[in-house]
Amino acid sequence: MNADHAPDVVHNLEHVPYPWPSDHFDEVHAYEVMEHLGSQGDFRSFFAQFQEIWRILKPGGYLVGTSPSANSPWLWGDPGHTRAIQPESFAFLDQEVCRKNRADGTAMTDYRFCYSGDLRRVLWVPDADGTFFYVLKAVK
Repeated sequence: MNADHAPDVVHNLEHVPYPWPSDHFDEVHAYEVMEHLGSQGDFRSFFAQFQEIWRILKPGGYLVGTSPSANSPWLWGDPGHTRAIQPESFAFLDQEVCRKNRADGTAMTDYRFCYSGDLRRVLWVPDADGTFFYVLKAVK
């Protein structure tokens, strides 16, 4: 959205599919990005965006990102933030966690009817000076 950044590709990340082929990137970096996409409670756009990131990552590729932590005044203070991304959000992107929770009878909602990607939590730092840092790995 800002021409000063001189991007190689301009694409509205709200629109899927993204303009790259499947299994294309070793890493996708999204620093202070994901909280600007979709809207809180719109699970279909949440899963569509993470499905696309999973699709364009190579097997074993990484999504590395940051978002405002739950303790940050900017989580909802920034008028451009439309969704909270928190450590708990990533449980829904991990097929192993989803299978286990369903088998255990956990009350976690099963969204596998609209999400078939598999992003495993590798690392997250929940509150580093108001920023939530995460690394997810594409399992294919």
